[in-house]
Order: sequence, then C-alpha cells, then structure tokens
Amino acid sequence: MPAGVTAMTHQERPTRQRLRRWPRLLPLTLVILASTLSGWIWWAEHHPDKERALRVLAQQQLEAWLPDAMGTDQDGWHGLQHHGANPHPSAGRVLLVHGLDEPGSIWDALIPALQSDAYDVWELRYPNDQGIDRSAAFLAGEWPRLTAESPVFLIGHSMGGLVIRDFLTRWRYPAGEAPRVAGAEVGGAILVGTPNHGSEWARLRIWLELREHFALNEHRRFSLLASLRDGTGAAKIDLRPDSELLKHLNARPWPAQIPLQLIGGRLVEPTREMTDSLAAIATHTGSKGLQEGLSDWWSTLGDDLGDGVVALASLRLPEAPPPILVNASHRGMLTRLMPSDALPPAIPIILEILQQWRPDAPDAPETAPVH
Repeated sequence: MPAGVTAMTHQERPTRQRLRRWPRLLPLTLVILASTLSGWIWWAEHHPDKERALRVLAQQQLEAWLPDAMGTDQDGWHGLQHHGANPHPSAGRVLLVHGLDEPGSIWDALIPALQSDAYDVWELRYPNDQGIDRSAAFLAGEWPRLTAESPVFLIGHSMGGLVIRDFLTRWRYPAGEAPRVAGAEVGGAILVGTPNHGSEWARLRIWLELREHFALNEHRRFSLLASLRDGTGAAKIDLRPDSELLKHLNARPWPAQIPLQLIGGRLVEPTREMTDSLAAIATHTGSKGLQEGLSDWWSTLGDDLGDGVVALASLRLPEAPPPILVNASHRGMLTRLMPSDALPPAIPIILEILQQWRPDAPDAPETAPVH
C-alpha cells in the first residue's frame, strides 16, 4: 500500500457506496414526485367536489387537533377592524369585505376617502382560503358587533362580494325565513369586481397565496401556521365556474329591500406591469414585432378578458342594474400602483352611490325593518 494511504475501514465502505447511489436515485425520486403531483392535479380537475370535501375535512381536523394555534384570534388579524380615525362620523357606517388571498392593501385608498366623507369605516378580515360559506358564517359571527342604531353599507371586492351575498341571503335576510343573526340592518351593497358566475383565475390560487404571505404588511405577524389558519384552499374551488356553491348561491333570491350595485373593470390596454415585462422580453429576444403583436392580440380579447381576472359576463346578476364599468384592472379599480397616481376610478363611483343611499338623501331607498 502506498505511503500515506490509509486502508478503508469496514464502516467507511458502505457509507461511500450509499453516497454514490444518490445521483442515480435523484432522477427516479423527481419522476415519482412529478407523477404524484400530476396525478393529484388530474384527479382534482375531474373531481372538484371531492377535492373540496377533502380540503374542508383537513381544515376541520387541524382545528380539532390544534385549536389554539388554528384560532383566528392568534395573530391579531382576523375579525372586525374599526378604522376610527374620524371622531365625528355622520354619513353612516361602511363595512369592507376583501377578496381571495388579499394581503391587506386593497382598501388603502378607499378608507381615507370614506373617512373624508364622514363615514364610520369597518373592515372584515376573514380566513379567506376556506370555503365561501364558512367565510359568510364567520361574518355572521362578527355581525352582532355592529349594533342596530343605523344601517350598514357593505362593499365587497372580488370574492368578498360573494361572501356578502351568501351572508345576506343565508343569514341576515333568508327568503321566507326569520333572520339567523341579529344586529344592524343593511343599507345597500356594492360589489366591485365580483365573479358572480366564477373565474378561471381561481385555478392559479397558489400564486395569490404567495403574494399574500410575502407581502409587506406591518399589521400581520408572521407565523408558520398563518397559511393554514386562512384555510386549506376550498375557496378556489368555490370560485370556479359552475361550482356547487355558486349554483346554490345564484339560485337564492337577493333581498328586494336591499339596493345593489355592481362595478366592474375593463382592461382596454395592457397594464403598466405587462407593458414593462413585454418590453423587456422584446429586448432580450430581439423581436421588434412583439409589442405590435400584443396590440393585435389584445383587440381580439374583448369582454371575455374583463378586468384580467373576472370576465364582464361573470359580473352580471338579474337582480342588479347593469354593472358600472371603469377602465382598470382587477385591483387597479381600488388601488394605486404608485402613491402619486390619481384616485383609483371605482372610488368616486362608490362615494356617489353611497351619497345616494344615505338615509338623509332625498331619494334614499327604504330598507324594510328586520325583526
């Protein structure tokens, strides 16, 4: 044996053999994982109701096993939040209900605008990845905190509008039944970008989940259980066109005494983010015709695109007037891209509608008392 070379011990030889096997096992492991994932995706696409049942069961089991960690009072985020900066509200109360996987910034421009018009502003933060029916029940549990001295105007963005509809038609004003929850009456509801007939965007829920949990939000403390506390993904199944939840929800009548207005977005040109991204791609690929091709492609999309998330046809409801349309993206209806940008286009419309609905307005609609 050459000098300086030590004989391999019996213990070292099997260890080195196992290390040499790993490069051969890694491709096989990746294939197994990819096959498993593909199988799950195929099964879920063809059995959405069974997938939803599994997700609901998983959430119920986690709540039973970890009641303290899964409680919605653990991070100071969920529940009714009162934005009490206005010491003398005189125009009434407004409750804001956000949509799927919202990191908390959707109301940043609307809240100060409402407060400037002397509204008392409340916000519902709920576990939005759970089923929409569970979220409506969560709102019902919080509703008694809104006392009955004056009506509340409800504003929902995206899926938040579906939560409002489910809450009103199943809990507060169920057709032919007594109310299932006490508290304030409702003075009207405004649904902004709500997919009343579903959205294919719900299939991309995982990317919205990442945006929610990596967004900079000083109000929400990080937690490894924060994602599971928000639910196990049943909402994205409810949001798919022709889901069982939407079928039942759209079969229930809207309370005739509650005024309803829809607002929708329409993308007439690519957003700034899309334009910048495509310009960068054109530069890197050397394709001068890419941006011209985009314009031609955009003109063929029409109303099917809507606000980029919700098609215009998905907005409409037989109980409501035609949607008021603004030229904006799904979030751009209510949010600024940059702090220096103009007021988002849906906000002046919301303020005008609320002005018409205020109890002291000359032609304010009457709301029937609920006993």
